[in-house]
Amino acid sequence: MQFAPSIHARNTLAAALLLIVAAWAQPARAVVSFEEVKRDFRSSDTAVLDRNGELLQRVRTDPTVRRGQWIALADVSPALRTAMVLSEDRRFYEHSGIDWRAVSAAAWGNLWNTRTRGASTITMQLSGLLDEDLRRSSGGRSLTQKIGQTVAAAQLERNWRKDQILEAYLNTVPFRGEIVGIDALSRTLFGKAPSGLDAREAAVASSLVRAPNAKPAVVAQRACEVMRVMEPQQKIDCEALDMFTSAAVQRRAFEPNEGIAPHAARRVLRELKDASANAAATPAPKGKEPGVRTTLRASLQRFSLDTLQRHLRELRDRHVEDGALVVLDNATGEVLAWVGSSGPLSQAAEVDGVTALRQPGSTLKPLLYGQAIAERRITAASLIEDSSAQISTASGLYIPQNYDRRFKGPVSARTALAASLNVPAVRTLVMVSPEAFARELRAAGLPLRESGDYYGYSLALGSAEVSLLSLTNAYRMLANNGRYGTTTLTARPAADKSKPAVAAAPPLIDPRAAFIVGDILSDPNARTRTFGLDSILSTRFWTAVKTGTSKDMRDNWAVGWSQRYTVGVWVGNASGASMWDVSGTSGAAPVWAEVMRFLHAREPSRAPAPPPGLVETRVSFGPGADGNPLEAARSEWFLQGTEQPLFALDTGIATDSASARITAPADGTIIAIDPDIPPQRQRVRFDSEGRGVQWRVDGKPLARGNTVQWFPWPGRHVIELVDASGKVVDQRRLEVRGAGVVAKNARR
Repeated sequence: MQFAPSIHARNTLAAALLLIVAAWAQPARAVVSFEEVKRDFRSSDTAVLDRNGELLQRVRTDPTVRRGQWIALADVSPALRTAMVLSEDRRFYEHSGIDWRAVSAAAWGNLWNTRTRGASTITMQLSGLLDEDLRRSSGGRSLTQKIGQTVAAAQLERNWRKDQILEAYLNTVPFRGEIVGIDALSRTLFGKAPSGLDAREAAVASSLVRAPNAKPAVVAQRACEVMRVMEPQQKIDCEALDMFTSAAVQRRAFEPNEGIAPHAARRVLRELKDASANAAATPAPKGKEPGVRTTLRASLQRFSLDTLQRHLRELRDRHVEDGALVVLDNATGEVLAWVGSSGPLSQAAEVDGVTALRQPGSTLKPLLYGQAIAERRITAASLIEDSSAQISTASGLYIPQNYDRRFKGPVSARTALAASLNVPAVRTLVMVSPEAFARELRAAGLPLRESGDYYGYSLALGSAEVSLLSLTNAYRMLANNGRYGTTTLTARPAADKSKPAVAAAPPLIDPRAAFIVGDILSDPNARTRTFGLDSILSTRFWTAVKTGTSKDMRDNWAVGWSQRYTVGVWVGNASGASMWDVSGTSGAAPVWAEVMRFLHAREPSRAPAPPPGLVETRVSFGPGADGNPLEAARSEWFLQGTEQPLFALDTGIATDSASARITAPADGTIIAIDPDIPPQRQRVRFDSEGRGVQWRVDGKPLARGNTVQWFPWPGRHVIELVDASGKVVDQRRLEVRGAGVVAKNARR
């Protein structure tokens, strides 16, 4: 009995014959090389590396597809290579791109409506993956595409080796959903590298190529057939394989972002994007993964993260869950560690604590004292009154308090800074003025949002908001003799590493003042009044450090430097909630100390050499109210010309000339003359501290004494306070606005 083929079967046979003929008749097409395909391959993740090429973080940068790294064929398990060939192209190593036996079998099967495996070889599939014109659509390939695919496969076989074809196929073939390539599949479904896949996992992987989005049961059935061919002598438990497949296809072990530096990774990728740079993978040393290179040290990053998390677990009962840490190289400005959050311990792990703006508390004091010393308003030995103070401001009285609510009486500037006394810091800011201090902070890279007058005298105690990165870099400026330099997180090319990170520009702070501040912050004896003799801030090697706590215990800081490194640590709550019973030495300081010890485990840190223009003088202090010396005699550093051997009290005021200062008006004051008020009632009062002082206005003598009355005259004026020797010790600039008036005593 004979059966006549149907019209559809005859058409299918004709198409197959036409395909065979056309394959030989088609003109040659340009063939892409294996090296080009491998070079143009792009992972959906960007690998962020440390300075030596070690992986720190993977960041998902292509949301449309999930690709891993390009995997060499030698790094693919033998089981997977075998399973893929058995499943997709059993005569892969025998044919030349087109399996004519499979083509004829498929044509004959279609002729008699018999289900067959199909004739598409691995080489033909790869040609469709490499050429967009040959790519399969939802409705399948057209006859023209099939002919083109056949021609392209034959050309690939003539130009590529078999191992190159299989390697490229495994790296570009779609598997399931968004997953493309064997690396993404292995890490997503099986949580391991392709080199570790066993026979069962390989069978499931190969089955997904044939039916990427099929139900788990269908995939498992296909995998069971593959395993029977792979291991004919073994009894295959298809039911167990079904359970394994169902679990595997639902697993997502390959996280979108994983590693130990998520915030730093996002930062460096954003910097590259902003700079219009190519954020794609760059060549890496042999044995290392390609990616974006940073300045971080992987070992230091790992230690910093572990240390911060461990310490925060210990503080959990004190209502502390967040923290951040940054380490800078003093010479280059390179960021060596960047820990943006406590990770799983935080409810706001995405917030980057390194760049978030928070109140720095007392950590601004070193910059304030440095400015006051540089301007010769005080010396390290100057006596500053630590007592109840009521300072008049535009909004009322400002009454600063110390951390322990106690006052120490007259103390030297060294003691006031090292022991972090608040009232002396505010008195120092009165000398400098909030606006002048704010200008200095901005020049040092601290992003103050408002003017100095907006913050007022509370600026001395850290009422402005700054970031941990900018604050740590400002301390690095102190470590670099007052010279400011920017930080960098992106590794510079080797050709650029010879360029200095700290430009040869004039220092922002007098190097001598920066040295004195560092000397104070490294002095364990000077901080004993607040921190005791056995403080965690004391290290076995040279370091200078300052702690700070913001209002209502919301933020705790420890920032300091050694000979080579500057380390900044913040702990608190990203939500702004207050901590419970956390001090400067129990919050951030322990983490700072551990990181410093790690950095200097095998590297010394020596005290810096004093810059030119400094004088070391033996000083003593006069008696206090109890008859004993206010402080023990010691050697002290002075800017040349400000040194003196004795510091004593005189009616509550230190006797050194550096203490003479203008207390009113504030620098930059604007005075408006009211024409309706009699001139004699519009005088401006000048107040000062210090003995034997006299006043000058615009270079002309005005009067002697600590308090004088001045008749305002339209224009801009310079008010100077001059000591007994004729030296200007303080000055203010002010402006008078309004119509001029004539008075007999207008110039008095």
